[in-house]
Amino acid sequence: MSNSASSYKAALEDLYRYFARFTPLSKQEFNQFLPYIEIREFEKKAIVINTGEVERYLNVIAWGLARKYLPVRNREITVQLASEGHIVHADLSFHYRIPSSCVIETIEPTVFFSITYENLQEAYDLFPKAERLGRLLLSDLFVKKDSRYFDQLRKNTRERFLDYVRTHPQMLQRVPQKYIASYLNIKPETFSRLKHLMRSGRKAL
Repeated sequence: MSNSASSYKAALEDLYRYFARFTPLSKQEFNQFLPYIEIREFEKKAIVINTGEVERYLNVIAWGLARKYLPVRNREITVQLASEGHIVHADLSFHYRIPSSCVIETIEPTVFFSITYENLQEAYDLFPKAERLGRLLLSDLFVKKDSRYFDQLRKNTRERFLDYVRTHPQMLQRVPQKYIASYLNIKPETFSRLKHLMRSGRKAL
């Protein structure tokens, strides 16, 4: 994978703006974090972490696309589809230092800005704002997880499909249909039918 220095610079600017959404952060303070961040590159269909491994990294996607899924019997249940600017990691494994029960796999060639568990703890100790930032980032992740879980319970199949299409139109072009269907808890054949109805302009199922 070949990326220019300007691409990395632009991605780091995006990372700075992302962090600054949660707590006031000067460029100087942000630059203090940079030595703790690793740039990791993966080709398409690469396994970033597998079941049974202990997650070492918390990752923000600089560019690319990844999915997190749970192998359940003969199925792969997609629990996250993450694109640029999103955090993806085996969270229980990372925070509790236990073997992962999920798999993270790239869908496209992907670059992560990653921080190890050890470096994160050190940053918490050295930089007062780091702990607050980490706490707010994790709170945001948990809120989003709860919101998604409640939506799955509250909304019917058609509503889940339409909401996702409206809010993530680009993902229909980038993500294999079976992964989106799994993520939305929709049968693949139902997803195909809804997609066909949407394209034909019909509102009724």
